[in-house]
Amino acid sequence: MHQPRRRRVSHNFTYVSACGKYMIFLLNFLFWLLGGLLIAIGLYAFVDKWQTIGSVKLTNIYDVFLNISLVLIIMGAIIFIMSFTGCIGALRENTCLLRFYSFFLLVFFLLEMFIAVAGFVFPHRMQSLLDETFTDKIITTYREDPDLQNLIDFGQKKFQCCGLSHSGFMDWSKNEYFNCSSPSVESCGVPFSCCINATDISSGLVNIMCGYGVQKHTPAEAGKKIYTTGCVEEVRIWLERNLYTIACVALGVALAQLFVIYLSKTLEGQIDLQKSRWRT
Repeated sequence: MHQPRRRRVSHNFTYVSACGKYMIFLLNFLFWLLGGLLIAIGLYAFVDKWQTIGSVKLTNIYDVFLNISLVLIIMGAIIFIMSFTGCIGALRENTCLLRFYSFFLLVFFLLEMFIAVAGFVFPHRMQSLLDETFTDKIITTYREDPDLQNLIDFGQKKFQCCGLSHSGFMDWSKNEYFNCSSPSVESCGVPFSCCINATDISSGLVNIMCGYGVQKHTPAEAGKKIYTTGCVEEVRIWLERNLYTIACVALGVALAQLFVIYLSKTLEGQIDLQKSRWRT
């Protein structure tokens, strides 16, 4: 009887898929460049702010979250480190780096899913949490941080809102410049970005005084000149109006993350198979 022949394996045979390996490398290389760009932009903004106002206050965790330049640096550093481990892990076929990479990708994925589910199931609770946690800090530091000020102005114009919480435009009474007891000319006012028509059509110039004194008026009277609803509420309404679009984008991002995790774990298994072949 003939014994079954053993299947010969070519000397150059490898279990590691070159396609999967270089796909992971290329994707992470692009994100590595993105991380470096975010770090560079954040550092430039941080140094420019330091030179402009002379100091940067960082007394608690909220100061870090509300400092746009620091947020960019932290986000860039996370993306830079993660994508670097993915690049080197795939290129050098290092399973330790690949495990580190896929583990933290999974952690970020689960964290994103938790936030998305919490926001979908408990929208009003999340809104209240944002109101209570960030309103006072954001309003009071409006003039202390130019980056935050520009972000707030952009948000108020984009979403046609004023202030953050359910108190709406009256949130600005918590700011030392807009408080009615302030000796400033802006006393009892709101930022120009709250105004319905802040730009003069004939001259094209922004009337920064358009919101002065509106806190003395009733919401109905103030509503003729400025937006009176808080931005958290307006953003929630905007999210509800664009729910399907946002859900599709979020689903696409989630599937892309899962695909990269799958590629990484597959490459790990292929590398382990190749190593076992070498040992035998």
